Amino acid sequence: MAGYLLDTHVLLWWLAEPERLSAEATRVIADGANTLYFSAAGAWEMAIKKTLGRLDYPGNLPEVLAENRIDPLPITPAHALAVADLPLHHRDPFDRIQVAQARLEGLAIITRDAEFDAYGVKLVQG
Repeated sequence: MAGYLLDTHVLLWWLAEPERLSAEATRVIADGANTLYFSAAGAWEMAIKKTLGRLDYPGNLPEVLAENRIDPLPITPAHALAVADLPLHHRDPFDRIQVAQARLEGLAIITRDAEFDAYGVKLVQG
């Protein structure tokens, strides 16, 4: 069993456009032996984009996550402080906190964002 952190676009694709995901990402997410997580940072990012009229998502997102066996990953003080130790390869604060979370929690990130490569975290191509 392994743990995986879904980047925001990966979660959205899984829920609404699964054909956009790579075969590997689909296999990993569908495998019930894997533990899946979605960061509170991703939910925050989605809420901001919804407020700006740039995104829509299910109003019952916590229930949808549970139905898809995706556990919420809260942001802890340790996660937030770990961002200070990251080089500035990526300036997006939502992505940086996800990198810190993945490092501290020993998770691989499922993403299509090539900028994650520079951080040395395990990645699955979304």
